[in-house]
Amino acid sequence: MSRPTVATSRASGEPVAEPAPPPTVPTLGAATRVWARIGLLSFGGPAGQIALMHKELVEERRWIGERRFLHALNYCMLLPGPEAMQLATYVGWLMHRTAGGLVAGLLFVLPGAVVMLGLSILYALYRQLPLIDALFFGVKAAVLAVVVEAVLRIGRRALKNRAMVAIAVAAFVGIYVLQVPFPLIILAAGVVGWLGNRLAPTLFSGGGHGGGDGAPEHEGVIDAMYARGELTHAEPSLWRAAKVLAVWLPVWLGPVLALWLTTGSASVWTRAGAFFSLMAVVTFGGAYAVLAYVAQAAVDTFGWLAPGEMVDGLGLAETTPGPLILVLQFVGFIATHRAAGSLDPLLAGCLGALLTTWVTFAPCFLWIFLGGPYIEALRGNKAITAALTAITAAVVGVIMNLAVWFALHVVFRQTWTLDLAGVGPELPVLASIDWQAAGLAVAAMVAMLRFGVKMLPTLAACAAAGLLMRLLPV
Repeated sequence: MSRPTVATSRASGEPVAEPAPPPTVPTLGAATRVWARIGLLSFGGPAGQIALMHKELVEERRWIGERRFLHALNYCMLLPGPEAMQLATYVGWLMHRTAGGLVAGLLFVLPGAVVMLGLSILYALYRQLPLIDALFFGVKAAVLAVVVEAVLRIGRRALKNRAMVAIAVAAFVGIYVLQVPFPLIILAAGVVGWLGNRLAPTLFSGGGHGGGDGAPEHEGVIDAMYARGELTHAEPSLWRAAKVLAVWLPVWLGPVLALWLTTGSASVWTRAGAFFSLMAVVTFGGAYAVLAYVAQAAVDTFGWLAPGEMVDGLGLAETTPGPLILVLQFVGFIATHRAAGSLDPLLAGCLGALLTTWVTFAPCFLWIFLGGPYIEALRGNKAITAALTAITAAVVGVIMNLAVWFALHVVFRQTWTLDLAGVGPELPVLASIDWQAAGLAVAAMVAMLRFGVKMLPTLAACAAAGLLMRLLPV
């Protein structure tokens, strides 16, 4: 890396350091190696993944300046889908056009997808073994603690005033008690935010994602490319937008249409493709938000999984690199593995995992390639910011529903449903409490929330504790 040059201050005559010129534009091959490294090390959820990219791309390699990095992150936070993967795609697209975006996005997902597929196969083959059952008993308790920690973390950031708290409470009641579909809750929250921007703009102004105008400026490769006029592909163009839609809509939805035509609308393939395509459009607020809806649909509506298996899948996803939304791959694998028909079950499961991964991540490329050139228009739109602020508050309530749902099926062996005119919450049978699971979950929460133990050590410790509890006479 080049060193800063030294100049003399006219006012004092003292030598001052001038910013070093940005490094040269890396080749696509060199960038590919960096994106592969990021994909392999992207543990820790969106916060850890974004911190890793900031360190690699802004601080160490200076591919992108601080302000442009935060600007891109704000745009990705407006989009459905995993924001960290989309941020990598966006930076890769800016540097090396469509090929760079594809390389960055795919390498962010592929390592975790491969690991998740292997874990799903092992789960399907050996889940019934006492050793595996004991390990997952402990993992489930840790997953409950992870979700509770996510509620608190996102809540501290999103619930800045009573209006946001009210939206979160309304979202929780809507999805847990009234069983309002998750997409409708997101839509309603967006409308509330849009109206709130007109009626009480101070309550609905977004706080951004750090940095702001006071962030230190580090000129990067992409900033220098922009100054030289080399980012022509990032200029808005209706013709370019039409070409992106013409390519990526068929890439995304073509397989779903083909499955519908060949297997019928009632097949597990068509239903999984359509359902996870919908999830790709409504996953505002990160994986934890949509998982509550996916868990209830996969268990109660489609009957693809048992309640405890959804928690198992989340535990597997927490241990892999890449976006947490890869848990949907596990759901797709199990659903098609159990409805294989004339296919070999493992082959059917692998095809189902591939289908789920495809329809989950293909639209992410569409959002970046289509919307990237219009980022400046979106950045200054106060109405969009207000809608996102309200949606983020609603997401807190939705994730709380996920925590309650997991708690019911981890800590209690039986539940019942309170019927209130056809709707109502699921409640525990108090006598069916599993004291070992409850104690392990409390211990995991204390470790993470009180002593700051990281997620992976907590998962490992709980798995070991579960093994001891279930296989030894504790």
